[in-house]
Amino acid sequence: MSSAASDRFDFARAARELTAAAARAGAAIMRHYREGPAVELKADLSPVTSADHESQAIILEALRQLAPDIPVVSEEDAADRSAPLPSRFFLVDPLDGTKEFINKRTDFTVNIALVEGGRPIFGLVFAPARALLALTPEPGRAEIARLDPDEHGADLAKLDCRPLRVRQPSSEGLVAVVSRSHLDPATEDFLAKLPIAGRSSAGSSLKFMELARGDADVYPRFGPTMEWDTAAGHAVLDAAGGHVVQADGNLLRYGKVGVGLRNPSFIAWGAEAKA
Repeated sequence: MSSAASDRFDFARAARELTAAAARAGAAIMRHYREGPAVELKADLSPVTSADHESQAIILEALRQLAPDIPVVSEEDAADRSAPLPSRFFLVDPLDGTKEFINKRTDFTVNIALVEGGRPIFGLVFAPARALLALTPEPGRAEIARLDPDEHGADLAKLDCRPLRVRQPSSEGLVAVVSRSHLDPATEDFLAKLPIAGRSSAGSSLKFMELARGDADVYPRFGPTMEWDTAAGHAVLDAAGGHVVQADGNLLRYGKVGVGLRNPSFIAWGAEAKA
C-alpha cells in the first residue's frame, strides 16, 4: 500500500460511517435470518436472497454519502464485469456466505473494501450472527470488536476495539483453515506438503479472520472466488501482518476485468508469509 493512497482516503471517517452502516445491514440480515428469506437463483445458479438485496441498499447508500465519486462494484449489481475500472473503487459483498445463511449457520459476513492500484487498502468484515466486527481504522492497523446488529446503527467510538495481529507459527506445525463448502483435492494436495498440526473450517470471510486474529496460519483456496468475496478480508489480514499470494507466488491483485473479476487460486498466510 502506498502512502499516497492512504493520504487520499479518510480511513477514520470510513471506519465510523461504514461501521454504522454495517450494524444496520446486519440488523436487516438477521431479521430475514429469523423469519426465513425469500430465495432466488441467479443466472449462474447461485442463490440470492431478500437479505442480500436489503443489505446492499443500506451499504450503497452509506458509500454514496461517504465517497460519492468512488465507483462501487457489488456482487448483486448488474454491471458489466468486463468494463474498465478506475484505479480506485469499492468492492462490496452485502452477504458473503449466502448458502451458510440459508442453512441457518452463523459464518456469513458483510464485506466492504476499497481497492487502490490493484490492492485492497481498506476493509471491513462484519459477521452479524456472531456480533463480530473487523476493520482497518487506519493504514496498517487492523482491529476487532463486538458489534451487535442494530437498525439504528452503531458508534465505533463506543466499541471496545482491540488490535488484530497474526501469530508466529508454532514449532509443532501449522494450523490450516479451509472452506466449509469448497474443500477440494487441490487443497488437500497443497496441505499435504506442509507440516499441518491441525485444521479448522469456516465459511465466508471468516477464514481470513482466523488468520488475522492468530487462530490459524494458512488458508489455501483453489476453488473459484470473486474479488468481492476476498477483498475486505484480504485488507484486514494485510493490516494484521499477513499476506495473500496467488498459487504462483505473485501478490493477489484486484480489478481483473479481463477475467470478469474472478480470482485465481490463492494462499492466505499469517506470519508464515514472511518466511
